Amino acid sequence: MVTQEQRKRQLAREKFLRQQQRRTSARRKARMRNSVIASVLGVVVIGSVALYTTGALKDDDKTNASSETTPSAAATSKAPDPCEKAAAGKVKTATWKKEPAVTIDKSAKYTMKLATTCGEIDIAMKTSAAPHTVNSFSFLAGKGYFDHTKCHRLTTSGIYVLQCGDPTGSGSGGPGYTIPDENLKDKSLKDNIYPAGTVAMANTGQAHTGGSQFFLVYQDSQLPPSYTPFGTISEAGMKVMKKIAGAGESTGAGDGAPNATVVINKATVTKS
Repeated sequence: MVTQEQRKRQLAREKFLRQQQRRTSARRKARMRNSVIASVLGVVVIGSVALYTTGALKDDDKTNASSETTPSAAATSKAPDPCEKAAAGKVKTATWKKEPAVTIDKSAKYTMKLATTCGEIDIAMKTSAAPHTVNSFSFLAGKGYFDHTKCHRLTTSGIYVLQCGDPTGSGSGGPGYTIPDENLKDKSLKDNIYPAGTVAMANTGQAHTGGSQFFLVYQDSQLPPSYTPFGTISEAGMKVMKKIAGAGESTGAGDGAPNATVVINKATVTKS
């Protein structure tokens, strides 16, 4: 027969085990979240050329190897592709040794339009708050740098972003130069949340390592304020983002290539 004292000890042991299980589970979830974040937005500099490894989008603590392979998921059923066939054209692979001189009108409004296979995504750019970033995108778009490039990463767990801007489509491409971080105290970034509709720069997790890769947030995402927020997606553009996100990603693990074939047929930056 179990005495009252033995029963108390048994209950105490069971309570302790439950606490340990909860702590273990919390640590596992934290590691998974940090791993996902690290795998989405990373950028690596090799030699004199800035290269990006996905990884938001480190991405946050975005630090990765110079190339990264998306896990295969043979057993994962792939959602239908909701997007159209990409326009004919060839990706440009030019690089530059240094950041272009700032020639934009810092007091003017600029808009970036991404004409993608899934629909148009219009982005109101934060010119005065992020002039180096907006100037770089104006320069690169004018050179056709983003045209025919594929958005190579979709994250659907922990953070909710689509990553684009790598001409190689591998997560290891960049323009050859880096730009400074800007606007990290933007009033929209509250409680370490990048709100849905934000467009921000990917980087290595180190200061001032942004290049051409950027991410579009389709659902509020918790990230440290380390990624230059330089634009806001229009309402129509958010509908396109939801369509892309709804098709899921290729691994089934919450971080991989989007099932939707998201190709930027043409990127333009215009002064309004």
